[in-house]
Amino acid sequence: MKWLRRLFVADGGKDIEPWKSGQASTENGDNFRTNQVTVADYRDARVANGNAAVGLSATWACVQLIAGTIASLPLMVYRTDARGVRTVARDHPLYFVLHDSPNYDLTAVDFWEFMAASIELQGNAYAVIERRSGGVINAMNPIRPDLVTARRRDDGDIEYAWTENGRRVVKTSKDVLHIRGSMGDALSGASTLAVCRDVFRDALAAEIAAGAMFENGINASGVLSTPDTVRLNKEQRDELEQKLREKYMGSVRQGVPMLLDGGLKWVPLSINPVDAQMLESRKYSGEQVCRLFGVPPAMVGFGDKASNWGTGKETDVLGFQKFTLRKRLKRIEQALLKQLVPLAERRDQGLTIEFNFEGLLRADTTSRYEAYEKAIRMGIATRNECRALENLPPVEGGDVVTVQMQDVPLASIIKPPAEPTA
Repeated sequence: MKWLRRLFVADGGKDIEPWKSGQASTENGDNFRTNQVTVADYRDARVANGNAAVGLSATWACVQLIAGTIASLPLMVYRTDARGVRTVARDHPLYFVLHDSPNYDLTAVDFWEFMAASIELQGNAYAVIERRSGGVINAMNPIRPDLVTARRRDDGDIEYAWTENGRRVVKTSKDVLHIRGSMGDALSGASTLAVCRDVFRDALAAEIAAGAMFENGINASGVLSTPDTVRLNKEQRDELEQKLREKYMGSVRQGVPMLLDGGLKWVPLSINPVDAQMLESRKYSGEQVCRLFGVPPAMVGFGDKASNWGTGKETDVLGFQKFTLRKRLKRIEQALLKQLVPLAERRDQGLTIEFNFEGLLRADTTSRYEAYEKAIRMGIATRNECRALENLPPVEGGDVVTVQMQDVPLASIIKPPAEPTA
């Protein structure tokens, strides 16, 4: 019956929170009712939890933006022949694994979103490489990066170990794809959550403080005052408060005119400086997190309103593509090429692995068509090649490279002087 009494607040514990193996009450300001731990210690433990930083709105939005954008880009395998002509190697076994389905359970978007998010948060992304007969790669299964430990063996190879379903798994670099984050070494990349823990701790502290203020604080929308010479007795105060609740509280009574007599005055309250400072602190913490991931604050809902639209938004998107996405894509491309494609195969067939960065223009029809028009006019692409990018069938005569007639040598349009007649 103890849980029933606690549920209906019969034991006086109004604020029950889980703590370790039992329940703790924060109603006691000095100590919890169990474990004798202070409220400050409890909240410090919540801040120290590494996974708590992922729950911040700025962290979640930045990781979702980066990982989701990377996962949406097609990952292609190209083959370059002796003439330097590059074509998509759809017949290569890696093409299906990287472009369509890395394993039985996940699509390419699911797999690469998980891998990209692992790099952003933990600084490492791991996947077990599965091969069929002949050593051909036919699947890759992702691993939680926080479970993996790496060490250098005596023979120079890297060994990876983790626990899966209660058993310890140990594999070498031949069977594990390891994509390292920035500022790391051969064994591990630098974890953003660990290196920048102070930034996340400050942001979490601001969120917890704001939550406590809104949970326990009382903020009135206005003050009903009387003249200095008037003093209300208890019955008058109770009657006045009841009238206010009955006639003016609630959204359905919004805008109802208030009739006051006896010298009463209604003074509305605006946000006080303490609350305003709290909002500014939370906004600054969000911008700090955006700075860590290289994401313009306006792209995840932070920043001023002027930068969220128009040319400011276009500049943010362009900078995000150039300075944030490009280096991450390059890191993944080089790791895949180095670890999945043997050096002899790279040299013999000219194999390369690249993200199709043009996939970012799929949602912008105007930009795509303008790019096609320039490519056709300059003789870079044919009409059928551009139609294939739009999943349209070829047309007759569309495989001819054409240029505009005005692009001719200057000497050909200067006429020679006429010869004098006899």
